[in-house]
Amino acid sequence: MIDIDAHTKLCAVIGNPVEHSLSPAIHNAAFQKLGLNYVYVAFRVENVACAIQGMRAFGNMRGFSVTIPHKVAVISYLDEIETTARHIGSVNTIVVDQGKLLGYNTDGSGALRALKDSGVMLKGQRVVMIGSGGAARAIAFALGDKTGIERLTILGIEETERRRLADDLRTKTSLTVEDTGMSDATLRAAMKDANIVLHCTPLGMSPNVEQTCVPAGLLHPGLTVMDIVYNPLETRLLREAKLAGCTTIRGLEMFLNQAAAQFELWTQQPAPSDVMRQVLESRWSRS
Repeated sequence: MIDIDAHTKLCAVIGNPVEHSLSPAIHNAAFQKLGLNYVYVAFRVENVACAIQGMRAFGNMRGFSVTIPHKVAVISYLDEIETTARHIGSVNTIVVDQGKLLGYNTDGSGALRALKDSGVMLKGQRVVMIGSGGAARAIAFALGDKTGIERLTILGIEETERRRLADDLRTKTSLTVEDTGMSDATLRAAMKDANIVLHCTPLGMSPNVEQTCVPAGLLHPGLTVMDIVYNPLETRLLREAKLAGCTTIRGLEMFLNQAAAQFELWTQQPAPSDVMRQVLESRWSRS
């Protein structure tokens, strides 16, 4: 155990609610593994402006995770925003550096790391993204950062949200982007020549674990399927994809890697991902 003293660096998650967050468990386990004099706590925050002012007031603050509903609101209170986070339009990580508050978004980079760690090659691939919300935006802009994919097809129910994402990607990245509404016909057409499918909606999340928006008959060998849902650890989509001979990537891997990226921004040390993964698997396997 690390002895908390006047030199302990403080990190925290801010959001509302935060009672369910596993971030304190995984980050504190990582700090302890490396013997770092850091501690991570959860703060339920309603007034973002006051919270940011408090960050500036305490000398031992090192960084923050930002979760719902504050990922967009915090931006106007920060000193600098990393380019990808600005394009995404949301921040999930704050680094306190010599009195300045720097904003990042590690959701997209976490997804890319999960794909690469699974041996998935992105260059020249045709990617289908189901969903167009906050997580989809983060992943899409990360894909636009020199990954060399051939085409991104976005399937979404919310027309305004989907078109805004597609237009932003066409304007701010070099991606070739197609977007269309989600229907049986459009899904079938998109899946026909897809190499990678990224499921970026809450469908299939506990307690609705038997829901899926991709019929098993559309899954085929050679396809990579990543589901950002992490509770349950293996969704129905991933179970059926595995049976169809697909490469599957759990939502846990994206969650783990975005947290590892946060850890590295705060500590400037490689994250002990094995320890962080053990904590996550232990907690979710009991849920």
